Amino acid sequence: MMRTLLALTLLLIALLAGVAIGETAIAPQVVLKVLANKLWAAGYVLDPIDEGVVWNYRLTRALVAAACGAGLATCGVILQSLLRNPLADPYLLGISAGASTGAVLVALIGVGGGLISLSAGAFVGAMAAFALVTLLARASGSARGTGQIILAGIAGSQLFNALTAFLITKSASSEQARGIMFWLLGNLSGVRWPSVWLAVPVAVAGLIVCLWHRRALDAFTFGSDSAASLGIPVRRVQCVLVGCAALVTAVMVSIVGAIGFVGLVIPHAVRLLLGTAHSRLLPASALGGALFLIAADVLSRSLIKGQVIPVGVVTALVGAPVFALILIGRRNAR
Repeated sequence: MMRTLLALTLLLIALLAGVAIGETAIAPQVVLKVLANKLWAAGYVLDPIDEGVVWNYRLTRALVAAACGAGLATCGVILQSLLRNPLADPYLLGISAGASTGAVLVALIGVGGGLISLSAGAFVGAMAAFALVTLLARASGSARGTGQIILAGIAGSQLFNALTAFLITKSASSEQARGIMFWLLGNLSGVRWPSVWLAVPVAVAGLIVCLWHRRALDAFTFGSDSAASLGIPVRRVQCVLVGCAALVTAVMVSIVGAIGFVGLVIPHAVRLLLGTAHSRLLPASALGGALFLIAADVLSRSLIKGQVIPVGVVTALVGAPVFALILIGRRNAR
């Protein structure tokens, strides 16, 4: 109970900081008064501009950033455990690239005649990418968990990134192309409350599904054969968890674009601190991912005065050196 309260307190403080810090600083007490007015009709007299910025812009950004970070970190835990590969994450395995292609297909070409949403298109693209990467890895004769699946993921990422670029070049206007390219780098500028109502439930549901299968994930640490010997229905669990990872990734990509290193760095850092038991690893990674992406969003709005950097650029600038330090630390620990 104490750990849960501490985690919730850290998340609330991060959300408050994400709302208060930005191009123009807004005092935390103003943020709290805005929330009181909107949630409980407290009746505080506030500047309408500050109220609109807090409620309609910064709070939605912070909530979606938290949901996206938590969801991507959870996906990283799933893929690393199932594949027994510490480098597995939605970005490196091409799932994010496939989801981007699916979303762009729906947005530009109107695949499905308007009946398919961006998230549905992204989910189909994510599953197609993972299937392709798996086939490539198996065709190369690699066993699950070896570095070959990462190489296959890089190849799949390049293929789907090329398809996305081709679709943009062929079908998008100059204004559409600029907006899509900025979105593909990771963009939280366009999120509003409908995005919150999609991202938050999906991230929470994904975490609950993974926690439900936490013992199976512990068993997969020793390989699928060991999991089967313990009575785990290997195929069913793999399908459920891979489908969960693809769905969560697809929804987040359809909202904010492809963001790298969250699903790679956060699970590594949490494993170093808490070990490999998924009952602790999953919620701690979700919390770490949420805090990391909120902080990255704050930096994206603060580093260059008057400009907003794509949040995916910030996560790469921070995540790449941190991941290098983790790799060096693991080598020294051997």
